[in-house]
Amino acid sequence: MKFGFVGVGNMGNPMAMNLVKAGHALQVFDIRKESAANLLEAGATWAASPKEAATGAEATFLSLPMPADVERVVLADDGVLAGTKSGGAIFDMSTNSPTVVRELCTKAQAKGVALLDAPVSGGVRGARNATLAIMVGGAKAEYDKYESALKAMGANVIHCGDIGAGNVVKLVNNMLAFIHMMGAAEAMVLGAKAGVDPNIIWQAVKASSGGSFVWESGTRAILRDKLAPTFTIDLASKDIGLAVDLGKDYDVPLKMGSAAQELIKFYQANGYAKEDVLATVKELEKQTGTVVRGTWKE
Repeated sequence: MKFGFVGVGNMGNPMAMNLVKAGHALQVFDIRKESAANLLEAGATWAASPKEAATGAEATFLSLPMPADVERVVLADDGVLAGTKSGGAIFDMSTNSPTVVRELCTKAQAKGVALLDAPVSGGVRGARNATLAIMVGGAKAEYDKYESALKAMGANVIHCGDIGAGNVVKLVNNMLAFIHMMGAAEAMVLGAKAGVDPNIIWQAVKASSGGSFVWESGTRAILRDKLAPTFTIDLASKDIGLAVDLGKDYDVPLKMGSAAQELIKFYQANGYAKEDVLATVKELEKQTGTVVRGTWKE
């Protein structure tokens, strides 16, 4: 198939590469052309605008930071919708507001274009290894048509329901992950401050009721001190904010989600905005005089 891809940064680049590896023709656009260098070397074609990326493509995939970026890229005069032919499709793989994607879907339908939300989970590693979870909302017929392309990017592709459902599921997932992350960092530092080897804490909790994917992978990254900013506090603040707003929309009190949001806002305002969300453990170490980073024992 012939696809467009707009936004080839940390997440979008490896997802786009997996489409190329699967044999699809790809037209790519990013605000930084250098971000697409490896894709162009692999056979993708550079597009001068989002409109050009979508022109002639059967579907165009978006991987962008903020809801406002998605709106602009879809609706601008040189945007994706302007370049998408009637009968084509747009997949927003960003983490977005369900309200925003529903509004964009309505505008796309007026032109005979299908728009689906398909946010992903699994981080840069999952994007590289094509092991992402992809949560899709939108017309089932369009999902079925492009399912094989989605499966080239993710091992767990799930049709969640109508448009917006993908982002509802993604926001619920991310809210829960952030609650886990904030708690896991506190638990690790507390145990270490109380005199237990962090490696023993990690092993014991991993095998016990407090264990989780976040504990196993997140606290291990903390202990190894491998906290590259693959998912920054800025992005976490955006996602948890969307989740808390969703709770307000549906009158669901989110006391745990709101507590995680307040912590993330604190870190964002106090020097961690561009650091990885797990790097906030540094603040706990500073406050307690207890270092857990770099203590990993193979």
